[in-house]
Amino acid sequence: MATTALTGFSMMSLLSLGYLTWDLMSPTSPNQVENEPGQTFGGRSPIPHPPHIIFILTDDQGFNDIGYHSSDIRTPSLDKLAADGVKLENYYIQPICTPSRSQLITGRYQIHTGLQHSIIRPRQPNCLPISQVTLPQRLQELGYSTHMVGKWHLGFYKKECLPTRRGFDTYFGSLTGSVNYYTYNACDGPGLCGFDLHEGESVAWTHRGKYSTHLYTQRVRRILATHDPQSKPLFIFLSFQAVHTPLQSPREYIYPYRGLGNVARRKYAAMVSAVDEAVHNITYALRKYGYYQNSVIIFSSDNGGQPLSGGSNWPLRGRKGTYWEGGVRGLGFVHSPLLRKKKRVSKALVHITDWYPTLVGLAGGNESLTKGLDGYNVWEAISEGKQSPRLEILHNIDPLYNHARSGSLQKGYGIWNTAIQASIRAGDWKLLTGDPGYGDWIPPQMLPGFPAEWWNLERHTESRKSLWLFNISRDPYERFDLSEQRPDVVKELLARLAYHNHTAVPVRYPSEDPRANPHLNGGAWVPWVGDDEDDSWDRIYQKKNKDWKTKLKLSKSRSFFRRLNTRMMSNRI
Repeated sequence: MATTALTGFSMMSLLSLGYLTWDLMSPTSPNQVENEPGQTFGGRSPIPHPPHIIFILTDDQGFNDIGYHSSDIRTPSLDKLAADGVKLENYYIQPICTPSRSQLITGRYQIHTGLQHSIIRPRQPNCLPISQVTLPQRLQELGYSTHMVGKWHLGFYKKECLPTRRGFDTYFGSLTGSVNYYTYNACDGPGLCGFDLHEGESVAWTHRGKYSTHLYTQRVRRILATHDPQSKPLFIFLSFQAVHTPLQSPREYIYPYRGLGNVARRKYAAMVSAVDEAVHNITYALRKYGYYQNSVIIFSSDNGGQPLSGGSNWPLRGRKGTYWEGGVRGLGFVHSPLLRKKKRVSKALVHITDWYPTLVGLAGGNESLTKGLDGYNVWEAISEGKQSPRLEILHNIDPLYNHARSGSLQKGYGIWNTAIQASIRAGDWKLLTGDPGYGDWIPPQMLPGFPAEWWNLERHTESRKSLWLFNISRDPYERFDLSEQRPDVVKELLARLAYHNHTAVPVRYPSEDPRANPHLNGGAWVPWVGDDEDDSWDRIYQKKNKDWKTKLKLSKSRSFFRRLNTRMMSNRI
């Protein structure tokens, strides 16, 4: 498709970094692990390719929640790594947890995995489709030792859905979307609580009381200490639970932020600082045990921040759970001695699906291993400053999300029903249809006890619009809707939505299964369906039906799904 674009504008300039110099050769308590086995760093020649890959994903960290974008949260280690590497300032993720993780692991848009609606709930018999060949599986084929530490959130109703069955040699972490940082208790409603910390395919009861950010960091350091960096390349996927709610951290991290008036922001900042220290100690371990010179460290958030929980996406519009920039523009950087052009800011268009083919390429895989993916190999754009091969991003098409009452096929020029929630970017242009979610600009929170109801005022006001168009390069804050001035661009992007929708698979969103209740499974969240039991998906949306009203009638429990989805996409996700 030929895209229309306004040119000659540079995207918003970054705030000055102002990071503190932090010696990466010194560990910091309490994350450090004493007397670890292995070789000490010093005088090692770079290990031949393929490189060791460390992918670090944070949960709900907002665009404004890092030192080089913000002045009230201090992240000296992340700032230093980003400044010495390549900052990705045109990088996109998904607005909520499960879609981002599914796109990272599969390299595919969620319309191609059936996970285009909401998240996977703990009691849903649903998971990342078994038919998908995952990134760690590809890396295993290429000789990598693969390890995952942290939050999975891609389903676990069958054992074949578990990380250890999806390409990871080892797994240590939580399977659901949100757990207590100390007790590892996870709830999915009143009285539906259970323990959620797992070692491989067993419940790890003995780690209660240890703060998860520290616990996960210690596990990564132990992997680095016990693996021989010259024997096999290493892939570690560290998926932090932080900084998702509940807002919990050791008290010593809160004290430096005692001046912040907003209590939620204060606790949230403390959690970000704990993550920053964790990344510092992992980088130290990479150096100490001889990995660093042939390593690639990738840092990414999974979706926008949640302001009611202390996060901030300022000056971007919107928040977690929305398709405004505040929900889908991510924090990201790459730090590696293997980068050819370092210490710079990249404005190359990069999407979270791009990591799959990029990392497979770095691992020595050929293009046949990445055929059919929605991602692109963007290593040359990141490492050498070349133009990104990506020209377009389908943010999503969700046929089950509440349809906008003001939308219609007529308003979509007969090309697309604008009642359906969807968003796409092509070149400089971004189009949104349906209900994109809460669309205000939320400045950093300064007032304690700010009434939660105030944040809902706009959300509960019926919008008279169901279509927006922005030139994101000129207007990254989405303040100037150009849909009426540029109907030519609108029609092109609506046609692209219709094209992508033609390739969509049915939504996988089954009803919750009462057998998942932890009280029936020894008090823990564990697989509850036998691998030989047939799946029976409640497919509410069938792509062959072209009339959206008929699609809605296919569901006998329409009101249930509306209430459930509203709850999950609300302030308290």
